[in-house]
Amino acid sequence: MALSSSSSTLLRRLLGSTPLPSSASSALRAAFCSSSSSGPSPTLPPASSIFGDDTEVTNVPPLTTPKLFVSGLSRLTTDDKLKSAFAPFGQLLEAKVITDRVSGRSKGFGFVRYASLEEAETARQGMNAKFLDGWVIFVDPAKPREQKPAPQPDSVSHTGFRTNKTVGWCG
Repeated sequence: MALSSSSSTLLRRLLGSTPLPSSASSALRAAFCSSSSSGPSPTLPPASSIFGDDTEVTNVPPLTTPKLFVSGLSRLTTDDKLKSAFAPFGQLLEAKVITDRVSGRSKGFGFVRYASLEEAETARQGMNAKFLDGWVIFVDPAKPREQKPAPQPDSVSHTGFRTNKTVGWCG
């Protein structure tokens, strides 16, 4: 396999004087080879999970709803990117990235909802601890939204001024 001069220089700098096993050096060569090199270039296996391809994540809570909470999203992830990443696992009903009201940027999490629990479980197992837009995402069951308590009425005096309820030193 022929390397371009800049690639071989960079490879020599990275390797230094310590020899690497042939499998590691061939992987490095494959990473630094240009696409215009002659002959078929070896392909590296995709790094699909931070835990490795064969590792099964245990101690995950069971699904009770087909809605999933996705955390660790990049600020650049949009609804369409989230939908295209989760679409291969089943009939996707909703894919929503939660955004800040003022700036419109992603808050780093979102929700996806499937038609069935089986599809949601498949998506959770298939996408948990995977890379999306260069960030590792985590997929968990969505918790039901908690109702906020009703706001307490403000104490207003007869003159229309609010009463300060602060007790103690405030200064």
